[in-house]
Amino acid sequence: MPNRRVLIVLFEGVQSLDVTGPLEVFTGADRYVAANRSGVRGYEVVTASLGGTPVRTSSGLRVAPDADLAHVPVPHTLVVPGGDGTRVPHSALVAWLRVHAHRAERLVSVCTGAFLLAEAGLLDGRRATTHWNHCASLAARFPRIRVDPDPIFVRDGRVTTSAGVTAGIDLSLALVEEDLGREAALTVARHLVVFLRRPGGQAQFSSQLQAQTARREPLRELQGWINDHPGADLSVEALAERAGLSPRQFARVFTAETGVTPGRYVDRIRLEAARRLLEDSTDGIARIARRCGYGTPEAMRRAFLRALDVSPAEYRRRFHPSTTETTERSDRADRRPALRPAHRA
Repeated sequence: MPNRRVLIVLFEGVQSLDVTGPLEVFTGADRYVAANRSGVRGYEVVTASLGGTPVRTSSGLRVAPDADLAHVPVPHTLVVPGGDGTRVPHSALVAWLRVHAHRAERLVSVCTGAFLLAEAGLLDGRRATTHWNHCASLAARFPRIRVDPDPIFVRDGRVTTSAGVTAGIDLSLALVEEDLGREAALTVARHLVVFLRRPGGQAQFSSQLQAQTARREPLRELQGWINDHPGADLSVEALAERAGLSPRQFARVFTAETGVTPGRYVDRIRLEAARRLLEDSTDGIARIARRCGYGTPEAMRRAFLRALDVSPAEYRRRFHPSTTETTERSDRADRRPALRPAHRA
């Protein structure tokens, strides 16, 4: 049974980690198959460039490819990394992708590799992502793409795009899990000392980084207080009183200094707090909803569906499956009415 061929495209200015991250995952998975799963398809990883010539990465590392792109057989998975070389892509590389990429069973980009797929017209009409710092540029240059700046990777049919650098490892682990099962992916992740995989819907970076830090000391302190107290009354009126401003003045100043409205900032903080608790704790969903200021599980569920297109329960199952049974018990306990003390004669 032939192995699944994984082709990683090389070009001048490629980001070295965009190449070596997926390469280490797939070769590690192939070693796992060889040692544990006789008769199961593993992976054959091949690197190739135009003309088969060596390339220099964006950090100066010189890499010699295995083959010439012109002579590589059709791959099962085609990986297109990012890097400085995607800013002004080689026209011959874009032409090669336009002709050959559709033949691969799976088409994957890492970081700004999405720009190469976009130049070749391979993302038209699809939902996609890239490194957070380049999402606006991708959307502006290619308006036919539905760019989502938040997730670490996005799957749309046979095409999957991922965020910067380490997100390529997350995506590769997800593909290994799809091909070979959870145990194989977990073994590779342990070897690389990374999480099994972050779910694709997980944010590229934190809410605190998404918003600017306010210049005024009272607003900076208030931002820190909001981060530490997601379950508190975080209405504009309550926050304005805490800042010593009128609600109207507070909303105007906060938006001007942080780049987001108070309501949007609070939504992000609460969502991030809930995600951390779903990932790291065994608290029930009802309890997490209360702790994070949603009040009810249904309100938290609507927030997750709106922002991540996944329910809190599914988010936890993907990222922390071992907590599912504990969570169900905890949720039943949360819903159970409190016992009243027995009357004494």
